[in-house]
Amino acid sequence: MGRSAAIATPEDFARTFAVSRETLERLETFAALLRQWQKTINLVAPSTLPDIWHRHFADSAQLLALAPPDAERWLDLGSGAGFPGLVLAILLAERGPGRRVTLIESDTRKAAFLAEVARRTGVAVDILGTRIEKAATQDKLGPVDVVTARALAPLPRLLDLSAPFFSGPTIGLFLKGREAEAEVEAARKLWNFEPELHPSLTDASGRIIVIRALNAKSEGYSR
Repeated sequence: MGRSAAIATPEDFARTFAVSRETLERLETFAALLRQWQKTINLVAPSTLPDIWHRHFADSAQLLALAPPDAERWLDLGSGAGFPGLVLAILLAERGPGRRVTLIESDTRKAAFLAEVARRTGVAVDILGTRIEKAATQDKLGPVDVVTARALAPLPRLLDLSAPFFSGPTIGLFLKGREAEAEVEAARKLWNFEPELHPSLTDASGRIIVIRALNAKSEGYSR
């Protein structure tokens, strides 16, 4: 996956990711709501608003190519304004029924924003306004096919949060910055896993960490 030129417009996004007109319209609705709600809730860094299609939509959408095509159960941790989880849910809707994305966001105002975008775009998602580390949250969901997150926590902590949702075939797709390799090495002290690092499509210094076969290094380790 090579770095692309700036994805500045809906048309750029459609060309890069080969999405339908219906999907593009849903993302345009998402963008309009983000700009509207940003006036009263700090959903994203204000400096990134002019670059929504590149910094947020394309940054999220690039994860889809790294996931198994038949993945059905998706979980996005700390969804915030919907990146990457809600963007992925909109893209996955093109593939027909059977795929479901759960968004976990403990901030009630951000969870309300996610619910409004889902309602206005007609995309079916499950939104859990709770904390990831709660046992009840983990028990309710159980293992999934794909776990995603962006800008949530350093990798050692992120694997700690993700582990309850992993089974043998589960993969993690985590958007990271220039310290990705150092985070992988730090995580190896506590976890066994098979990592792959892919260059980001949208950030020259960014990396996508793909995690497989996640297991705690010792049974004595407590989350």
